[in-house]
Amino acid sequence: MAALGRPLPERVDAILITHEHTDHSSAVAQLSRHWRCPAYLTEPTRREIVKMFTEEPASSAGKPDKPTKKATIERVEYIRAGERFQIGDIEVNPFRIPHDAADPVAFSFRANETKVAIATDLGYMPELVKQHVREADFLLLESNHDLDMLKIGPYPWHIKQRVMSRTGHLSNNVVSEFLADAEVFDGRARHLVLAHLSEQNNTPDVAQISAEQALAARPALFAFRGSLHIASQRTPIGPFEL
Repeated sequence: MAALGRPLPERVDAILITHEHTDHSSAVAQLSRHWRCPAYLTEPTRREIVKMFTEEPASSAGKPDKPTKKATIERVEYIRAGERFQIGDIEVNPFRIPHDAADPVAFSFRANETKVAIATDLGYMPELVKQHVREADFLLLESNHDLDMLKIGPYPWHIKQRVMSRTGHLSNNVVSEFLADAEVFDGRARHLVLAHLSEQNNTPDVAQISAEQALAARPALFAFRGSLHIASQRTPIGPFEL
């Protein structure tokens, strides 16, 4: 928010968590307390967060300690993939994604006849995911790595295998195949955002060129007429009007 030149919002109604990995969950307890709002997450995800962020004193002899303040999410609303729920006038639809976490989900949102879909941290795009991102007016999709850069990059081989696996992360190639296929990507989105780019195994230019070539290959009848954006880990983009 500071990078956008805006103050932190005084009110937040909810925090939604996709899975327990630290880049997605490390501040949820603190932010939930700060805004006095519930965190929406699955029960297995909460259990993993508590285990990850609970500090055990040396005297515990290996026995789990009670959750520390850092790990305690004081207000929790449990959700399940496939079960819609409401936050104010927004309908939220969590859906399952293939990732190496306890119970990972992505989300789509509907309000005022507008749909937003956000899907990152998935190793491939099963039919279920393709169905949930259809008819999105705003689509944020992972484009994590370039396969060639990953293979020759600095990661240890076991990490490379994890990233390339069916429970890892989407490559530029997989995303491009999806974007080029008019039968699975309807091209309706007014804004298409590629996100979760690896700083070691991808670049914004490489991801953008790959996506632009795929979008240009679509049949003219199903041409993509929206805007393509590449998200950065360090510089915010938007806001977007829908």
